[in-house]
Amino acid sequence: MKARLLRFLSAFPLLVLTPLLLTIAALALAFTDLIWLLAGRRCTPDKPQSGKSLTPRAASLVIPNWNGKDLLERFLPSWLAAIDNHPGSEIVIVDNGSTDGSAAWLREHYPQVQLLALEKNLGFGGGSNAGFRAAKNDIVVLLNSDMRVEPDFLHPLLNGFTDVDVFAVSCQIFLGDKAKRREETGLTQAWWQDGGLRVTHKEDAAVNQLFPCFYGGGGSCAFDRIKFLSLGGFDELLAPFYLEDTDLGYLAWKRGWKVLYQPASVVHHEHRGTIGKNFTQDYIQSILHKNFILFTWKNIHSWAYLASHFFFALAGAVVTGWSGIGPGRASAPGVLRAFTQLPASLRSRWRARSLAVVPDTEAFRRTRPAYFHDRFSNLPAAAERPNVLFVSPYSIYPPTHGGGVFMYNTLRQLSRWCDVHAIVLLDYASEREGNEELRAYCKSVECLVRTNDRDPHLASVTPHAVHEFFKPEIEWLIDRQTLLHKIDVIQLEYTALGQYARRFDRMVCALFEHDVYFQSIGRALPFMHSPVDRLKARFEYLRAVRFELNLLPICDHIQVCTLENKRYLESFLPLLAPRIDSGLRAGIDTAQYPYPGGPRRPYTMLFLGSFRHIPNQIAMEWFTRYVLPLIVEELPQAKLLVAGSDPPPRHAFPDPMKAIELLGFVEDIQPLFSSCAIFVCPIRSGSGVRVKLLEAFASGIPVVSTTLGAEGLAREDGDFCFLADDPPAFAQKVIQLLEDQAFAERMAARARVEVETNWDMAVITRKLAARYQSLLHQKRTTSS
Repeated sequence: MKARLLRFLSAFPLLVLTPLLLTIAALALAFTDLIWLLAGRRCTPDKPQSGKSLTPRAASLVIPNWNGKDLLERFLPSWLAAIDNHPGSEIVIVDNGSTDGSAAWLREHYPQVQLLALEKNLGFGGGSNAGFRAAKNDIVVLLNSDMRVEPDFLHPLLNGFTDVDVFAVSCQIFLGDKAKRREETGLTQAWWQDGGLRVTHKEDAAVNQLFPCFYGGGGSCAFDRIKFLSLGGFDELLAPFYLEDTDLGYLAWKRGWKVLYQPASVVHHEHRGTIGKNFTQDYIQSILHKNFILFTWKNIHSWAYLASHFFFALAGAVVTGWSGIGPGRASAPGVLRAFTQLPASLRSRWRARSLAVVPDTEAFRRTRPAYFHDRFSNLPAAAERPNVLFVSPYSIYPPTHGGGVFMYNTLRQLSRWCDVHAIVLLDYASEREGNEELRAYCKSVECLVRTNDRDPHLASVTPHAVHEFFKPEIEWLIDRQTLLHKIDVIQLEYTALGQYARRFDRMVCALFEHDVYFQSIGRALPFMHSPVDRLKARFEYLRAVRFELNLLPICDHIQVCTLENKRYLESFLPLLAPRIDSGLRAGIDTAQYPYPGGPRRPYTMLFLGSFRHIPNQIAMEWFTRYVLPLIVEELPQAKLLVAGSDPPPRHAFPDPMKAIELLGFVEDIQPLFSSCAIFVCPIRSGSGVRVKLLEAFASGIPVVSTTLGAEGLAREDGDFCFLADDPPAFAQKVIQLLEDQAFAERMAARARVEVETNWDMAVITRKLAARYQSLLHQKRTTSS
């Protein structure tokens, strides 16, 4: 605490000045933007030269050098070997005023190498710019002097320039020291968060083709020379080091160009660390803080982004003054350093505005693989066999709950009309083996074991069920698979995964609401006994309403289980009615359920459901406490068989007559459907279709259900099943079916016909595939 107080007191004078500096900067940026809007002129991109080869064969390797003679001795042979098979290629060494004899050594030992000897050190950016101007080829490969290249690294790099809009192609980087963590890979990512730019390198061996990246690393990347020079090269604003390449990459994306990562082009970074040898860590951090701010002042033209930037810059400076330097956080010295360059940043901003043809939001989106695919891939207007990415938040096989049954059956049937690629999130690594079964139906299956954590704070506006599935690795996996497999439709399962829904121009984003989440919470409230639990549930309900009603308009297609669910959502969002479909996802493979079953054990009742699902817990508590005693009082021989994963301990339910048999998870439920006398569904909360009822109808076992339990399936008492909502009536319906077998069989026969006609998965999934095709055709013919 004492150290923090001393740090804060020493930073206090500058912290007092910081709000004034940021206010002046904000006003200066606003005035610059106003003048540009009145008098500025946007530079239109040059048209590609006719006859220019889209796959260049030669390149100029430009290597800036400063007192790195030892590195030249080690790595120059690998550079020469790399250009041997590319006639017309050259190596340009830019000597930045070295004092170690580098220039003289080059002239003596490698006269075939072009030497550009500068009188003084212009820094990485200035030296690189000079090398680009001196290069003779259309493609310039910029390398750090401590970079060793593979002999065949150049060929795949040049092959990346197959599109006239490609600005740069980045190499895959490995570290010379294999024991070190790969802090840089070449697969760069960046995003806007908390008022500032965030950057990282992604390591993913599954990326095995050209892939979008945010920027090409300045020391391991090939550039289109003409485009590079038209952007002004590396900006001296960011001298002496760091973020010059990030700045250039973002300029290119805003110009409408592309920056790509080529994993087949491999280089090895020895990381001698000249910056770390010549500057202190405090100085390096201050330059980083300064340049992140200057990047924003130059490149971010959205005032929604800028407003968050100035807020977090001030807040970050205060927190840094107290707690010290933290990742992604501004500092008062960084603000001061940036402010001293405000005039230069305004000039750079003017030029950046003149070059930009794509707004900030769209530029950030285009660097993401899924958006890149949507914007740039060649997608046919008529997708006869769509590529579907099916994303599940839970293990699918073996199915342990109703949603698992729906998903498994959908995958099996959907693979007949679509090429399906699955992403399955697992709670435990042991579930991976079971989901290998999906490979029989899916073109690819990716399983990810997710970690569990709690809400970051009680005041979070994100519902707990949604936060539970908020993982950057999930978003990356969806993005990656979308581009690698040329996905047409992203099918998200359950509300919690709706957070990964995106608005696409030519792809379809679909969401299956297995149940309407906020409706389920609202229906469960009356059954919560603890005041604390009710308060938490009410808060979760409000969060869920906000989340769900903001989420659904993003989706192109919203699937719900029943007509009742559809009407409920439409009462909140009437304009979305054309996007909401019922009857396309909730179903079973009827042929797999033997009918009529038997022989049936007299006086046996079956309850089925996973006890991870709160409505099942509520249902069992109500049935065993209020209904079962009435049944056993009249039929002492009656037994209740309870099957389902994660069962509670036996003492959780009152059972004075020993009428309950807890079976736990049952891998094959069919023998129970065939042998028990009746099926009970005492569901009193939740939303959606009970797959257990569909399975019971298909198996020929008579059913007694609450009205809510049979919602969407049975509307008339005694038509397909008995309906009752109070304990005496429910108990009497159960007793009637147990004692009148002939009536029970006739009702079960009607239920079987209903399932075959309206709930067979083969029929409804064919309709789902047709809906995908219709939506894709509509989007692609409209956007073209």
